Amino acid sequence: MFGIQHIKFDSMTYVIHFKNGAIKREGRGLSFFYFAPNSSIVAIPMGSNDLPFIFGESTNDYQSVNIQGQISYKISRPKELADVLDFTVNDYGQYKKNDIEKLNQRIINEAQTATSAYIHSIKLKDAIRSAKAIEERILEGLKASLAIGMLGIEILGANILGISATPEMARALETDTREKLQQEADQAIYERRNFAVEQERRIKETELNTEIAVEEKQKQIAEKRMESDVQKADNDRKLREMGLAADIAVENQRKELIEQKTANDKKEAETQGFVIETTLKPYKDIDWKTLTALNNNPDPKFNIALAFRELAENADKIGNLNISPELLESLLHDKPKGRG
Repeated sequence: MFGIQHIKFDSMTYVIHFKNGAIKREGRGLSFFYFAPNSSIVAIPMGSNDLPFIFGESTNDYQSVNIQGQISYKISRPKELADVLDFTVNDYGQYKKNDIEKLNQRIINEAQTATSAYIHSIKLKDAIRSAKAIEERILEGLKASLAIGMLGIEILGANILGISATPEMARALETDTREKLQQEADQAIYERRNFAVEQERRIKETELNTEIAVEEKQKQIAEKRMESDVQKADNDRKLREMGLAADIAVENQRKELIEQKTANDKKEAETQGFVIETTLKPYKDIDWKTLTALNNNPDPKFNIALAFRELAENADKIGNLNISPELLESLLHDKPKGRG
């Protein structure tokens, strides 16, 4: 009515109210009346934005790759952005121009510029695996860009969601990778079989070594047993030698004892002979008749025997000798006492 309008914005929108070319009011979440014929209102969104992007580049080996990702940013200096791009709204709060797309495109262009030189310097396979490196270069490039600094925005982060080659090259890489994986699988099977064979060989070698060790132990046991037998035989021989030596010593002692005893008996006999000889020496030259008389034997038979001996010695002098039977009977047979 009469050109006076009311407009209201939320707290995430920074509002600049120009009246006759000069700033009348500015701030976030404003609500006010204004006179439309001489007023111009700029509304800049202050919240963070996630900007998806996808662009293509060529690698060092002349292969095309598509880089897909997302850039997060927010408008930190709205007045600087308002000087560069048009965010003017109409009486209904709708943007007269779509400069937000210009802002997004400029950010994407700067991101592509930041990654272009890096992608051109590496090969396709390296590029597909370089998501983290590309993220770092995008962040560095955007933060160092003068154009981004003039837009009054702050880069919050960058994420690479995917890096892909053309379908034909992707299939070729898949085939190559599949072949390499198959080769790796075959190599793994070969190594596993080789490992099994090696383990089998080690087991056999261990068994043989065990058998050799057992044989060696048995040989050592046999040698030890032989040494023990030899030692035992030597000890038995030594014992026999010691026994024989003891027997010889005993026999020698016995021989010495016998010799000594013989010598003693001889000396004793000599002594006894000497004694007898000494004893009989005085009687050596005495007539036997004297000795007989000295004997003083009262037995009549003894005396008769002496008489017969005397007769025998003088037999050549005797002509006839008569001996009565009674005499002989009395000499040969003793009459028992008490018989008459």
